[in-house]
Amino acid sequence: MNTPDAQQHEDARYPGEKVEEPSRDALPHRTPAPLGRLVATVDRLRRQVREAHAAADGRALVELAKGILIGQLSCTPAAAARQLDELCRETGMSPLELAADIVNQAARDHVSEVAAEFVERAGTRQPSQPSARATTMAVRLRTAESGVLAAAADTQAVAESLLTNALGPLGAVAVAVWAAAPDGSLALAGHAGFPPGEAARWRHVPPGVSTVARLALRDRRLVGLARLGRAGLPSIGHLHWPDGGRMAAPAGTGGRIHGVLEICWPQPLAPQSQQIERQVEAIAELCARTMDISPPCDPAAPEAVPPDVSELIDLAEGLHDPAVVLTPVPDPEGRLTDFRIRHVSSRFVDPVGRPRGEVNGALLLEAYPMAAGESGLFDIIERVHATGEPFRAERMSLTALVDQIPLTSVADISVSRHGAAVLLIWRVEDETARLADLLQHAQRLGRIGGFEENLVTGEVTWNTQLYALHGLPATAPPVPLRELPGYAHSDDSAALGRFLRAVLRHRRPASVNLRLQRADGITRHIRVVAEPVLDADRRLYAVRGAYQDISAQHWTEVALAATRDQLAHTEAESAERNRLALQLQHAIMPPTPPAIEAPGLRVAVRYRPAETESLVGGDWYDTVVLPSGLIMLSVGDVAGHGIEAATGMVVLRNALRGLAVTGAGPAQLLSWLNTVTHHLAEHVTATAVCGLFDPATRVMRWARAGHLPPVLVRDGEARVFPLIEGLLLGALPDVAYVEREVQLERDDTLLMFTDGLVERRDSSVQDSLGHLVNAAAAGAGDLDRKLDRLLAESRSDTDDDTCVIGIQVG
Repeated sequence: MNTPDAQQHEDARYPGEKVEEPSRDALPHRTPAPLGRLVATVDRLRRQVREAHAAADGRALVELAKGILIGQLSCTPAAAARQLDELCRETGMSPLELAADIVNQAARDHVSEVAAEFVERAGTRQPSQPSARATTMAVRLRTAESGVLAAAADTQAVAESLLTNALGPLGAVAVAVWAAAPDGSLALAGHAGFPPGEAARWRHVPPGVSTVARLALRDRRLVGLARLGRAGLPSIGHLHWPDGGRMAAPAGTGGRIHGVLEICWPQPLAPQSQQIERQVEAIAELCARTMDISPPCDPAAPEAVPPDVSELIDLAEGLHDPAVVLTPVPDPEGRLTDFRIRHVSSRFVDPVGRPRGEVNGALLLEAYPMAAGESGLFDIIERVHATGEPFRAERMSLTALVDQIPLTSVADISVSRHGAAVLLIWRVEDETARLADLLQHAQRLGRIGGFEENLVTGEVTWNTQLYALHGLPATAPPVPLRELPGYAHSDDSAALGRFLRAVLRHRRPASVNLRLQRADGITRHIRVVAEPVLDADRRLYAVRGAYQDISAQHWTEVALAATRDQLAHTEAESAERNRLALQLQHAIMPPTPPAIEAPGLRVAVRYRPAETESLVGGDWYDTVVLPSGLIMLSVGDVAGHGIEAATGMVVLRNALRGLAVTGAGPAQLLSWLNTVTHHLAEHVTATAVCGLFDPATRVMRWARAGHLPPVLVRDGEARVFPLIEGLLLGALPDVAYVEREVQLERDDTLLMFTDGLVERRDSSVQDSLGHLVNAAAAGAGDLDRKLDRLLAESRSDTDDDTCVIGIQVG
């Protein structure tokens, strides 16, 4: 029958709601008699039972609304029923819808908040009919609540009522109610809609097994999965609906989570609106009421101690560790705000030093406000109270305020839930025990063993490390000091005797290094330190001390001594080599040679050796008047430092002198010199500039081999010769060099130099050459003063030797 109320409910449905269709078993079909008649009868009776439960839940909601009207109007039950009927006719609402609205207005609880929020959002989207869906939702929630209240002691009946009245219209096909145990396990407290036998397989989920319900319990929030199979989490019914959606919401009251409500859909679950999620959370809260067996906490009477808390207080007093009993403090809405310190045990030690009476009875955040920090003690206690899973940690930092100054102490923490209360055990770390532990670790790392010998009783005490140093088992008798010479190398007898006389006879602290010969054939280098212990009469009665294994230190010192000897020998050899190289260099090229007078030229040279003797280099220069009347001018630099560079410089300088007598040009001379460098000198490379000056014509032919070109100063202006091609000497066996001519004039000054005059680590060669050109152009005076000023103003920072030749044309 399609009544107006039924039509209104049909119009109030929204996308995602499930429409109840007649089951296949309810349709006419042929089954073998008499079994078919029996099956049809059972199905009919089951359907009638579900309808009866739904009707009973609806009647309970209507009766609750009547009771509210009786209280508000002070009327009889019959008058309240007539008033309800009259309101239904005036508003056009069904009795269930009107009853849900009356209960929502009177209750002002979580369900009414969800309904009011849904009305507000629905009105925003559909101004013409703002409350249709909200009314349907409120009816479902209140009807489900009536079913929960009617079956408060039967979680199985609660699950069936939730599926029928609230979750089935949302399209869900099954629901599971999980109870959370203190050990972290989950027990199936109620279920509806799952195939036969599925609940028996999932009656218990051990701790640590990841399921959908466990995820919601761990995160303490609603969890939604579009497809269970893709999430990879096992759960009840996952084989029957692998592609179905799931929702799991923690079921808790007063900040304590009693379990989890898990809802199954047969098809993938689309993203749900916030209203649907709030609706599921409200249903989970209804479900939690059936699992909360603790007596209600009255905020107006905080000093009332429930019986289970009294038993926990007795348990805390029997513990050897300091213990604190805490109970939750909810606000008027039932939300957890703090914990009250119901009891502190007699062994309790306040980190701040306050007496027990000052802490007992206070709120946790008032007594310890620093506990509210992120991931602090309050969060830990709140999680344990909510989930029931215990928490333990070693060496946890606890911070308390002392005169507004944070004071941090270290303690071992244990937090567990017992009924409605929480037991907090903290063991503040003993400073003496901590220092003893540190000393033990230090002795182990330093390979130190301690001993004490009572000279009166003869008792000797060793620690574990000393047995290990001696290579003896822990059951072996310790070795007294007087018997120690029998375990030492014979060469250490004299030193060991002086040590024993100083300690035992002269009663003075002493130490000795010896070679301990162990029974396993291993010899260890040991340092023994001992001090006498005197009684009140100044008589020696005991000796305390320590053995330290210094074998590693001993062999390190031996290796260092050998290295020092080798290093001293190497330094002496290096100094001698540098002295010989410097003598060789000064013999060939004195730092300030006299000026050379040649036909049509005046040549001056300045040579500055490296500041460090170990960096004696291979710079060289030469001026020779050839038999042809030409004058050869050359400057070069052998790569490297030391005796090898100096001898290489001598070889190349003399070779070029000999080759120049042939009358060949500069390019050919450098080509021959490259052959000498590559074949006759071993692993030597060098750069050079060679020029031949004709006094009759003042023409100079020149070539370069990887060297910087000369600088010409004329009429107060300076310029660098063109950078012609020329590979450095010794790089390749056969190299051809380029030759150029320059017409010089009277009073011209030509500068030939090595890179030590211009080279800088922080500048390019072009920048350094530019500085040299400016300095040469600004120079005044005779040739010697010009060269002295160029050396003084040199910006080179490579600590290399430097050679500069000044040639003045006459």
